[in-house]
Amino acid sequence: MTAVDPQLAERLDQGLARLDIAADDETRLGLLRLVSLLHKWNRAYNLTAVRDPLEMVSRHLLDSAAVLPWVRGPRLLDVGAGAGLPGLVLAILRPELAVTLLDSNGKKVRFQRQAVLELGLSNVTPVQARVEAIQGRFDQVISRAFASLGDFVELSEHLLAPGGQWLAMKGPAVEDELAGLPAEVAPIARHELTVPFESGSRRLVILERQGSTPGRP
Repeated sequence: MTAVDPQLAERLDQGLARLDIAADDETRLGLLRLVSLLHKWNRAYNLTAVRDPLEMVSRHLLDSAAVLPWVRGPRLLDVGAGAGLPGLVLAILRPELAVTLLDSNGKKVRFQRQAVLELGLSNVTPVQARVEAIQGRFDQVISRAFASLGDFVELSEHLLAPGGQWLAMKGPAVEDELAGLPAEVAPIARHELTVPFESGSRRLVILERQGSTPGRP
């Protein structure tokens, strides 16, 4: 990105201010370069239905950033990361996080790898695989419209470290999905997210293992 688009920069700055997120110039530039890369690759790879870079700032960058207050890591797994959202945004905003991006779609993981390379993100590891096929333990597992709550938890349960949390970014219909959770998993918090420049309703549901099996693998 040879020059910063002032309109995109203004949208980003206003959005981060509304979310009460402080970002230095390097961080802001990283986020704007991510939009530039996403827009460039989207022409050939169809990574997202959003075509307008200004809309990408709100629907991708700010939507992802809205969950930052509840991201503690330090090991964060983004399941069904697609073009790397929200994981890339969170990794740029919080360099101390160790973020793994997981997706089975080859072209989307290729974009993730290119973004990691061009943005110099040493704290991000893209992985091309199905969630059932990988191993590891993560303190938090996040998804952005990956699957129903029940499927999200069941598919990734072997990846959550003892005492860990699932972070599910959802729309209003999430309330209908709570009945599909395993008996030993329960929501411990639900947060209404106000995404700047977006009118739709967004919710974050935080889930934990409950009862007598806190360390269940």
